[in-house]
Amino acid sequence: MSRRLISSGSTFERDMGYSRAVVDGEWVFVSGTTGFNYQTMTIAEGVVEQAEQCFRNIERALSEAGSGLSDVVRVRYILPRVADFEACWPVLRKYFGEVRPAATMIEAGLSDPRMKIEVEVTARKRSVETSLGVAGKSARATSSRSASSLPPSAGSAATPASARGRRPRMRET
Repeated sequence: MSRRLISSGSTFERDMGYSRAVVDGEWVFVSGTTGFNYQTMTIAEGVVEQAEQCFRNIERALSEAGSGLSDVVRVRYILPRVADFEACWPVLRKYFGEVRPAATMIEAGLSDPRMKIEVEVTARKRSVETSLGVAGKSARATSSRSASSLPPSAGSAATPASARGRRPRMRET
């Protein structure tokens, strides 16, 4: 399985030692992405404008990875103020209204007080046949999930023992 690192050129990546995205086989893991315009290193004041910029940044990373927003299967929204989340819904619907990935919203502090939202996504690149909607055996085969095509976290300790084919241990209290 090939692994490739993607950078946006942000100084944060260099200073903190991370990648904007990591492509691991057919999976694309995009780091938490804020509303900074990485070309100018500026950030808008409003949460809605920042949400729009988050998605522009994420689209660039996914595109470089050979993927797109339509491939996103998981999204996490992190906001320092839960009260700001509802104002972002039209932006989220604009980008994910048809995709409808699994989603989580977390209220947590962000590393810079100017940041009002951070968005993290996981995408699974589809084969050309599947993404173009070509019918047939190869398209059906690429859309089925096998254990080897699950993301690295699948089957980990976070997966219940019963789902991994083992009996759960009972704890006495």
